[in-house]
Amino acid sequence: MANHKSALKRARQNEIKRIRNKSYKTRAKKAIKEVRNAVADDSADLAKVSLSKAVSMIQKNVSKGVIHKNKAARTTSRLARHVNRLSDKTVS
Repeated sequence: MANHKSALKRARQNEIKRIRNKSYKTRAKKAIKEVRNAVADDSADLAKVSLSKAVSMIQKNVSKGVIHKNKAARTTSRLARHVNRLSDKTVS
């Protein structure tokens, strides 16, 4: 455990930020799961709507510094690829 006053304060701040970041990550994971479930159910319209919500949430996490921008780009790209394949399949 920290001994100095500044180190104690830093430990308190880190704990608060950890809990806040955890909630942001959980919300984003739920949004991603919603997209994947829509793709699995072959629901193109629902997948597109949930994709836009998920992308918004992922970008918000990047701006807050919760996740790295490259991870966000990779996740967004993969989700979009799944949704696009689904819409291509329904058109053909």
